[in-house]
Amino acid sequence: MNPTVSVVIPTFNAGPVLEQVLGALESQDCGCVCEILAIDSGSTDGSIECLARHGATVLHAGRNGFNHGDTRNAALSHVRGAFAVLLVQDAVPASQSWLSALIEPLIGDETVAGSFARQAPAPGASSVTTYYLSKWAAAGDEPRVAGPLTREEFEGMSPHERHATCAFDNVCSCIRVSAWRAHPFRRTAIAEDLEWARDVLLAGYRLVYAPAAVVRHSHERSIRYELQRTYLVHQRLQLLFGLSTIPTVGSLVRSVAATVPANARIAARDRRGRARAVLRGAALGVAMPLGQYLGARSAREGRELLRTDGV
Repeated sequence: MNPTVSVVIPTFNAGPVLEQVLGALESQDCGCVCEILAIDSGSTDGSIECLARHGATVLHAGRNGFNHGDTRNAALSHVRGAFAVLLVQDAVPASQSWLSALIEPLIGDETVAGSFARQAPAPGASSVTTYYLSKWAAAGDEPRVAGPLTREEFEGMSPHERHATCAFDNVCSCIRVSAWRAHPFRRTAIAEDLEWARDVLLAGYRLVYAPAAVVRHSHERSIRYELQRTYLVHQRLQLLFGLSTIPTVGSLVRSVAATVPANARIAARDRRGRARAVLRGAALGVAMPLGQYLGARSAREGRELLRTDGV
C-alpha cells in the first residue's frame, strides 16, 4: 500500500526549529504520498515563508482564533487521504523511519483509530525537564494497545485507570480520518487529545502507542506558565476522568514538601547553570502541585481559581 498521509502542523512563530521539522519530514523513507498542511495563527518570524519553501499548504487561523480542538478540526477538514499525522511545530522526527512506524498500526486494521509517538527530550533539555518527560505515557519503550471500551468498563475503572487507558498525545499522533469525521475534536483550551481518545475508545475503536516512532520534543517553560498549564490540564482531568491527583490542602502540603527537595536534587545534576537550575526545580516543586490542586478543585466547584492567559 502507498497511502496518502497529510502531516498537519499548527504554527505560530515557530522559529528555526521549524526548518529541522520540515527537513526531517522530507527525509522520511516510507513509500507514502505525503503532504504538509500547516494552519498558522499569524506568524511574523518567517515561519510562513519557511513552510512555502518546503512546499507546504498554509491555512490561516488568525492570531486570536487558536483553539486546540477547533484549529485542528479546521486543518483536518482539508485532508485528502485516509490518515493524518498531527504534529506540533517543534517536535522533530528522530529518524527516517518515524513516519512508517507511526502509521503502521493503522494500515490494514480499521479498528485502530489512532497511534501516538514516543517523545524524547530535545537536545539541551534540563535534568528536571527530562525527568518529568520520562514519567509521561509517551516516554516508555514498550508498545501498548488500548480499547475498545464499553461505558460500563469505563465507569468501573478508577480515575487513574481511566486516564492511563485514554492516554493519547497530539504532540505527535496519527489518526484515521474516517474516525475523526465521526468524532471530531471538541472545542477546548487543552487536552483535546485525551477527550478524543476517550470518545473513540467508547465508540469501539482501539488506540496504539508506537514507541518505534520517536520525536524530540521538550520545553523549558517559565514557572508561571507551568503553573497555569498544570491548572488547566488538571481541570480537564477532573472533568474527563474524575481524577484529582492532589485533592486536599493536606495532600498539597505533603506533595510540596516532598517535591521541592526531590526536584532540587535532580536539577543539581545539570553541569551548566547549576544554581539557577536548582532554584527552578525547587520553584516547580511548588508550582506544579499547586496547579494540580487548584485545577481539580476548580472543576469540582465549578469556578475559576486561577487566571490563565497565553497557554
